[in-house]
Amino acid sequence: MYIHNLSPIALDLGFFSIKWYSISYIIGIMSGWYLGSYILKKKASDLKIDSRIKEFENLITYLIIAIIVGGRLGYVIFYNLNYYIENLLDIFKIWEGGMSFHGALIGIIFTTYIFAIKNKINVFIFLDVIACVAPIGLFFGRIANFINAELYGKPTNLFLSVIFPNIDNLPRHASQLYEAFLEGIVLFLILNFFILRKNYVVGTCSFLFLIFYGFFRIIAEQFREPDIQIGFLFNFISMGSLLSLIMICVGLLMITKIKNEKL
Repeated sequence: MYIHNLSPIALDLGFFSIKWYSISYIIGIMSGWYLGSYILKKKASDLKIDSRIKEFENLITYLIIAIIVGGRLGYVIFYNLNYYIENLLDIFKIWEGGMSFHGALIGIIFTTYIFAIKNKINVFIFLDVIACVAPIGLFFGRIANFINAELYGKPTNLFLSVIFPNIDNLPRHASQLYEAFLEGIVLFLILNFFILRKNYVVGTCSFLFLIFYGFFRIIAEQFREPDIQIGFLFNFISMGSLLSLIMICVGLLMITKIKNEKL
């Protein structure tokens, strides 16, 4: 059993502080930028495109905005709509917390689609690359969630349990670390295995991301406390699980379409 005593602040200068959550964003974006450029170089001939590294680098700026705006709006709409309807100005208080992965995902897809049309390139080339590097950001993001003692797990007697004193004195699942492992490490290995194979079919990793992330998220949600303001929908499923189930269905439909087109 581990008693959580970590501070969400990585560096405190008195007049200015840097939080671990901010560091996780920076590491995720910079690592994704580097790996994404590598994948485009490696797969340029296989994807039958000229090098698109310059366009990818330009896309990064828009993706940062998409993640922040989409993530925030997703949280507002999916997780706390009633509150924000009555407190509209609080929507802009991002520093107080409240981001949604599924909202960020929608923002990324929409932004990449518009960017790809403008630059006359198959949108799935960029989405495939983003899918392969996204687990890096997810990994560090979940680690930051653990450090911040947020999105904590359900009570358990497991010997690897964690007590979050700021929450209560109950031993709980370290659900943040479960997600870091599944959504970060395992998902990263699966997607990069596929995209680096010969005769790769464009679009495959985009839809595999939807399927595997959705599957891993649903597993992790079984160990995680639901959001207090929502609880369980229909008394048995969390909002995260419901949105992830939709992801899986979309991914399966599109993977089936890709296979049928090859036949």
